[in-house]
Amino acid sequence: MSSTAAPAVTAGRSDPRDDIAIEAIDLVKKFGDFTAVDGVSFTVPQGTVLGLLGPNGAGKTTTVRMMTTLSPPTSGTARIAGHDVQAEPDLVRRSMGLTGQAATVDEILTGRENIQMIGGLYGINRRELRTRGTDLLEQFNLTEAGNKPVREYSGGMRRRLDLAVSLLAAPPVLFLDEPTTGLDPRSRSELWEVLRSLVAQGTTLLLTTQYLEEADHLADRIVVIDKGTIIAEGTSLELKEQAGAASLVLTVSDAADIPAAEALLRKTGGEVFIDHSSRKLTTPANGLADLTRVVGWFDESGIEVDDLGLARPSLDDVFLSLTGHRAEDETGDTTDEEQDR
Repeated sequence: MSSTAAPAVTAGRSDPRDDIAIEAIDLVKKFGDFTAVDGVSFTVPQGTVLGLLGPNGAGKTTTVRMMTTLSPPTSGTARIAGHDVQAEPDLVRRSMGLTGQAATVDEILTGRENIQMIGGLYGINRRELRTRGTDLLEQFNLTEAGNKPVREYSGGMRRRLDLAVSLLAAPPVLFLDEPTTGLDPRSRSELWEVLRSLVAQGTTLLLTTQYLEEADHLADRIVVIDKGTIIAEGTSLELKEQAGAASLVLTVSDAADIPAAEALLRKTGGEVFIDHSSRKLTTPANGLADLTRVVGWFDESGIEVDDLGLARPSLDDVFLSLTGHRAEDETGDTTDEEQDR
């Protein structure tokens, strides 16, 4: 959660970390003999989105709990908006908002009453709270539902209200722990739009997710964590390039043309894989240059083509290449949050 106080501003010479909103520094968390997080370090520049990607039990939630002062690190530390989570926990809490895996709003109260209750706990005066609450309900497309009990809300509406409440004090940093878990595709897409608008306004987001598509759509950079350690990081494109080259994928209109199409594709120098049932041919490619050449060859050949394009590896391919399993294949027996209790 956040509060009304603004982060302190220090005069004097510029600190090289001034543009870093979130910083994890060798974070370690142990539960007895079990190490849930083992030496996690990363930075998140202001006004950007970091996706913390990994399966259940990877250490994502435990990392977030340490960075938001909910659980003390065994060793290491983190800085949020320039404040150390161990030395300055109150200033950290005043500089951030947190939306956990489960919605924390009161189902008996209306959406507007939830905002008034939490805003009162933050110490926001009634006039400002009334204006702020109206603006948030409108921003999250909840104006019509604002006077209805939350128990009548859909899952997507509850999630949007939970996020709205975490933004009451306009924190510069927001932690979102698997915010779209359990939402239908439409609700997930609507929440993505809200998050994009927050970033456009300057909010820094750290987003944990199991959804590869979500990280691909929202994150400026991605940190992949598995079994408590970081196994890769970079932009979505950089990570995809680690999984292998792009591929040219071609579908001929007539199965009789498959041999001739195969001969043309072999001119690229790569092996050609053929799926006769779908009339599809695939070969490794070196980007758009190969695609342009192949388009020219097929224009001159007279072979009729239904589809021709360049396919890059997906984040799922990245995860498979890094861990040996796909993200959805490993569910884990115990979540990070359960480990932390």
